Amino acid sequence: MNRMFGLPALVLAGAMSGLVLAQAEVPLSILEQAGGLPTLAPVFAKVSPSVVSIKIDSHTFDAQKAAGKNRGSPKPATQAGETRAGSGVIFDGPRGLIITNNHVIEHADEIAVTVIRGRRLPATLVGADPETDVAVIKVQPEDLTAIPFSDSDRLRIGDFVITIGIPFPIGRTMTSGIVSALHRSNVGIARAEDLIQTDASIYPGDSGGALVNLRGELVGINAGYVGPSNTNSGVGFAIPSNLARKVVDQILAHGGVRRGMLGMSYADPKASLIRGMKLTVSRRPVIDKVDAGSAAERAGLKTGDVVIAVDGAAVRDADELQSKLGLDWLGDTVELTVSRAGQSIVIHAAMEELRRARSK
Repeated sequence: MNRMFGLPALVLAGAMSGLVLAQAEVPLSILEQAGGLPTLAPVFAKVSPSVVSIKIDSHTFDAQKAAGKNRGSPKPATQAGETRAGSGVIFDGPRGLIITNNHVIEHADEIAVTVIRGRRLPATLVGADPETDVAVIKVQPEDLTAIPFSDSDRLRIGDFVITIGIPFPIGRTMTSGIVSALHRSNVGIARAEDLIQTDASIYPGDSGGALVNLRGELVGINAGYVGPSNTNSGVGFAIPSNLARKVVDQILAHGGVRRGMLGMSYADPKASLIRGMKLTVSRRPVIDKVDAGSAAERAGLKTGDVVIAVDGAAVRDADELQSKLGLDWLGDTVELTVSRAGQSIVIHAAMEELRRARSK
């Protein structure tokens, strides 16, 4: 059965309309001839040196959790076991810095990285953020090739993307597909999610590998997939490059992410909550407590406010609201659109330090 979004479609599109390819700014090298046929081999050749294999030795790893407890549940694309494997992407060659997923290196006693041409290097953990599932490790910088970052905010549904990872023990692997959806949350890969969804196959061991555009620029970090089994790649998910870069910058500056909080709690509106607060809106999260002296109180948020959107993006439930707020750092100003007494109100609140918010 033909895949309408893989290389055959790209070849057909290129044959039918050079104008479309020119408008998409696809480099001519992508279309260089190999036996008379267009090829994506130049992308693989460009990106492959930046993708590494990561091997972890751990005595506290929960293989069942990493593999996904139920059929069809979200699965980190990490080879499970006491000795397990994932992938990583070199983003700073001179400093030997590599980005990967937190779940790849979590609980690691030893981390070893294998770079292109089989060189094996010991690695140390620089820092990690479990909330977004991003981690940074470091190796001795020895002739390493870094990948350029792209602006993931410019991605559109339907854009062609390529994944490159190292499924253990298969070896370096490239797959292709399209961006199927953007800003996915409630997937279950991390607590704070704003994920790219793709139909490009992501396999066990691909976690931390590269999701790239046709220019060979990093648009995402492979994180996991939803599928019925470990042999079915199902629906793949990646952390957008802009979010990954933001987390990396925090890790390099502070050793971790400096998150804040607003000082409020919220819940999905059950029937008793709707009756007790006399709500007219029966869906979306409801603020059920505002701490005295908190950023939420100073901004004007009130108990009973129904949260409709965060930073202009609609929220469906309390889990999605938590995920979106988890992407705001200390000092960031978050825009909340709430419904109060049937009226829509836009409120701006600055994230405050966790210690201060908890002491109130």
